[in-house]
Amino acid sequence: MKRVIQILIGILILLIIILIGAGMYFYNYAVVPSEKDFLDDDTPGTKVEATPEEKWFKADENRSYWEINSNDNLKLQAIYLPASIKTEKTAILAHGYMGNAETMSSFAKMYHEWGYNVLVPDARGHGKSEGKYIGFGWPERKDYLQWIDKVIEVNGKEAPITLYGLSMGAATVMMTSGEKLPKNVKAIVEDCGYSSADAELAYQLKDMFGLPKFPLVQVTSLITKIRAGYFFGEANAVAQLKKNKTPMLFIHGDADKFVPFSMLTAVYEATDAPKEKYVVPGAGHAKAYSKDKEKYKEKVASFLEKYMD
Repeated sequence: MKRVIQILIGILILLIIILIGAGMYFYNYAVVPSEKDFLDDDTPGTKVEATPEEKWFKADENRSYWEINSNDNLKLQAIYLPASIKTEKTAILAHGYMGNAETMSSFAKMYHEWGYNVLVPDARGHGKSEGKYIGFGWPERKDYLQWIDKVIEVNGKEAPITLYGLSMGAATVMMTSGEKLPKNVKAIVEDCGYSSADAELAYQLKDMFGLPKFPLVQVTSLITKIRAGYFFGEANAVAQLKKNKTPMLFIHGDADKFVPFSMLTAVYEATDAPKEKYVVPGAGHAKAYSKDKEKYKEKVASFLEKYMD
């Protein structure tokens, strides 16, 4: 009997070691900033593209760089473009997973052409911002509160602000929506954001590796809490949207296989604030804009006109 107990204990210890090892692998694979082989090379918001918009964004002689110190003492940077005609109206943009401010040139130009000042931060762990981990929108929501305060400080205490996010950036602005926002924030646009980090990572684990959520996501979440300060379950856009009071436009392509289209229903139904939905037929992940640029611009502009002007 004693021998059996020793064997069982040995097996248990071995399983724990294997799970911790697998959790560390998945933590490094998903949470530590690095080149990700599972990202499509042409995914907007994650790659800098040689487009006219990108050349314009880099060449604009009026661009400047803003910095803030996060609540946990990281130096974060953003690109700022003032409007062509002086205004207090400002759009703050949020890029996608493993992207940076430079990858948002198409959307920066879109808002700039509409007469907005444009602020595009590098998320923590991305671009020129400090950070050793990806927060999937959860710690970033606090960073965006600071960027909002910075815009108000620079552009005026009555400055009207809109938030725009793509993919992980969309999850970020949805999570930000559940915080106590100043009255300056008039509208939010999210494009293909996930319902929660927990759900998105479970989906990716099954899609890429054919593995169930339990127990690897839970183990990796615990490792993330120890090393990065948050559980995956905390990064929950649905929970934050239940507290949201800001008008929001939800955009998603119905052919999205990276952040599944089904997540649109979960986030859209989570808020009782004024809201609209724009589904783009045939659009893959973060491809709604490129699928039909003119209609995309029309939908976003029409929504913002109701709340920003």
